Amino acid sequence: MTNVLKGKKIVLGITGSIAAYKACYIIRGLIKRGAEVQVVITPAGKEFITPITLSALTSKPVISEFFSGRDGTWNSHVDLGLWADAMLIAPATASTIGKMANGVADNMLITTYLSAKAPVFVAPAMDLDMYAHPSTQKNLEILRSYGNHIIEPGTGELASHLVGKGRMEEPENIILALENFFAEKEGDLNGKTVLITTGPTYEKIDPVRFIGNYSSGKMGFALADECASRGARVILVTGPVQLKTRFPMYKRVDVESAEQMYEATTSLFDEADAAILTAAVADYTPEQVASEKIKREQTGEMSLKLMPTHDIAAALGERKRVSSARKVLVGFALETHNELQNAEDKLSRKNLDCIVLNSLNDKGAGFRVDTNKVTIIDKEQRREYDLKPKSEVATDIVNHLATLLSKK
Repeated sequence: MTNVLKGKKIVLGITGSIAAYKACYIIRGLIKRGAEVQVVITPAGKEFITPITLSALTSKPVISEFFSGRDGTWNSHVDLGLWADAMLIAPATASTIGKMANGVADNMLITTYLSAKAPVFVAPAMDLDMYAHPSTQKNLEILRSYGNHIIEPGTGELASHLVGKGRMEEPENIILALENFFAEKEGDLNGKTVLITTGPTYEKIDPVRFIGNYSSGKMGFALADECASRGARVILVTGPVQLKTRFPMYKRVDVESAEQMYEATTSLFDEADAAILTAAVADYTPEQVASEKIKREQTGEMSLKLMPTHDIAAALGERKRVSSARKVLVGFALETHNELQNAEDKLSRKNLDCIVLNSLNDKGAGFRVDTNKVTIIDKEQRREYDLKPKSEVATDIVNHLATLLSKK
C-alpha cells in the first residue's frame, strides 16, 4: 500500500475513557506515516491523559476549550472542521457517541464534529454491557446513517484474541482503517465531472398546492458526497429538499419543477463526464396552473388535466448517442412490480450505461428512509446488494461508475 496518509490533516478527538492512553500510539502511527495531527480533547479526557503529553507528540497545542487558557484566543471549531481531511474520535465513550448522534454540542469536540466536512471515524470504547445496550447500538446506527465510519471494537486482526466487543480496537487497526479508506477513495474520480440529479419535483396546481412525491433526496446527496470525496467535481441539481452536502460542490442548482430540472440538467450535461439521475421527476404536470388559490366552495368537484413532462433520462441518452464525447449515464428505477424486466427495458430504451434498481416491496428501501437495497444492472451483468445505509450504497454505485469510466 502506498503512503496514503502522507500530508493528511487528522483531527483526533479523545474522550474520557481508560483507553485514552492508546491515543498516544495512534498519534505516533499517524505521524510516522506523514500525517499532521491536531488533538481535541474533552474535559473528561484530561482526567485520563495530560494535554502536555499529547502536545509533545503532535508538536501542536491541544485544544480542549472554546477559549485558550493562556491568552484567551478563540479556538474555532469551524476552522478545525474545514482544516481536516479526516476526523477520528478514539476512544469514543457511550456519552460522546450519544451526544454526536443527537447533536448535544456542549464541548469543543462535539462542536468540531458538527462542523466537520471531512469523513468521520469513530472507535467506541466502553464495557461490554454498555456497548450492547440498545441505546448505544441505536446511537451507533444513527451515526452510521449520517455517513460516519464506525471502527467496531475488538474485530480487527490484531485484536481478535482480546476481550472483544466493547474494548477499543487496537491503534494499528484504527490506523489501517484510515489507510484503507484513503486508498479506496483517492484518485479514481480525480479530474472527472459528475452531474447528479436528486430529490422530488413539485408541479404546481395553484399558488399553494402541488403534485409531488415522497423523495427525500438522501440517496442523491449521499452520491454527491461520495463522488466529491473521491476527487470529482460534482454538479448537483436538486429538487426542493432540506439537505446539505458534507463536501463542497463544484456547482449546486436548486430547482422546483420537472421543467426546471430538465432545463438545468440538459444545459449542464455537456460539462460532465458522467451523470447519475437519482431524482424522482414527475411524469406529468398540470396543463394549467391557477393564478389564485382554488376555493372548494367555488369549484365543488374538480378535475385536473395533466400533460407529460420532459423525459430527462431519454433526452440525455439520445444526446449521448449522437455525441462524440464518451460519457457514462447512470439511471435509477424505483419499481413496485416486474422490477427486473422494467429496469432492463429502461436501461435499453433510454441508452443508459447502467441502472440502479430498487423496489418498494423491499423493506427499508425507497423513499424517506436512511437505507436502501439495490441491484446494479449494466449491459453485461447485474449484481444484487444487501440492505445497507445509503452512504454505503453510494460507495457501491460510485465504485461501479468508476469502473465504467475507466473503460471509456
